[in-house]
Amino acid sequence: MSAVVEIEGLRKTFHTLRRGRQVAVDGFDMVVEAGQVHGFLGPNGSGKTTTLRALLGLVRADEGRMAVLGERSPERLTRVAGRVGAIVESPQFFGNFTAHRTLGLLARAGGVPVARVDEVLAQVGLRGREHDRVRGYSLGMKQRLAVASALLKSPELLILDEPANGLDPAGIREMRDLMRSLADAGVTVLVSSHILAEIQLICDHVTIIARGRLVAAGRVTEVLANFDRHEVRVRADDPARAAELLRAAGLTVVDHPDHLVVGGVDDDTTVSRLLGEQGVWLRELTPLRPDLESVFLELTGTDSHPALPRQAGGPTEAMIDLDVSGVDA
Repeated sequence: MSAVVEIEGLRKTFHTLRRGRQVAVDGFDMVVEAGQVHGFLGPNGSGKTTTLRALLGLVRADEGRMAVLGERSPERLTRVAGRVGAIVESPQFFGNFTAHRTLGLLARAGGVPVARVDEVLAQVGLRGREHDRVRGYSLGMKQRLAVASALLKSPELLILDEPANGLDPAGIREMRDLMRSLADAGVTVLVSSHILAEIQLICDHVTIIARGRLVAAGRVTEVLANFDRHEVRVRADDPARAAELLRAAGLTVVDHPDHLVVGGVDDDTTVSRLLGEQGVWLRELTPLRPDLESVFLELTGTDSHPALPRQAGGPTEAMIDLDVSGVDA
């Protein structure tokens, strides 16, 4: 088995008194392969959390096929529940309990050795504060406790919804290192986050959802490559002459107050050679490569992008059609 999460054609609607029928997820597909740190991205209201909740059996899907660790979800999710750790939205804890007592109760309820409590507290950086009451914790500390609770079972699949919520920069870096170390140990991590720079650093694969539909999926490098316009920023001692020469060579040039943006550049040395041969000297030649934030903003402002696949992966034998009627309360 290579895929640990498989979703095909997931559809979920909600009914409210004020707005009537609302489509939260509309034919969404996603595949997460074993060993990946997989980023799941989308703007607020795009359907990310609904997708995760449906995958974990917390809400009923209207249509679609889902499998977790090779077992149909939600029908046979109990068979693999002990191999999955998850945080979806903001978990709640008893404020009068300490972190150590909270995790101890969860460990005993889940049949996990109590010795595991100290291990996960150390993993998330709560050693030294484990006997403080949770009500005195900051938002970031509560988030660390939530991650610790998801790690108790030493899961094969870890699903984290906004794990860096409330963390300071040092805490975000620690969370990044934790996820990478888990992946190195063979844990598959599916992480949803709004901190796109972190996703680009942490994740090797990404799925982007907008308005309940898939708009991009694949390796981060491949997704970014689809938006690489082969542009460079140019500063020269004679900007007007540089722009003239570059346009004459068939390159696109956009003038800015203190620089030029030159497009269609397959080889950066082309620009330096062309200008140098004409006696125009460069002060700067910087390749402009797309980052995940710019791609995300472009993708989520449109329904789809023709250069990207509509579907991340197909169904497998482990999947089963769902046809669940009714409305969630």
